[in-house]
Amino acid sequence: MDMAQVSVRILEKEYQFACPASERNDLLNAAEFLNAKMRQIRDSGKVVGLDRISVMAALNLANELLKGRSRDELMDSSVGLRIKSLRERVESALETGQQLEL
Repeated sequence: MDMAQVSVRILEKEYQFACPASERNDLLNAAEFLNAKMRQIRDSGKVVGLDRISVMAALNLANELLKGRSRDELMDSSVGLRIKSLRERVESALETGQQLEL
């Protein structure tokens, strides 16, 4: 696997990473996103210190991830119920030989 050395700057500090070359752009985008979140927290003036800013950013991102997963699960459940209902209507229509209106 072809590896790439990637340098990113987060809150004026340089970090070096190695990742698969195919994931280089994803890593750069993630670092840019994290840097923006951390700058936003730092610039609010409510949190001081790189460690605390990092933890706050991690908690905020984890919260967003969990909310997104929850929405995805609700969507999957809703779509699944809709598909089941449509399948039952199709099967019922085929059994009775009626035309199906969607």
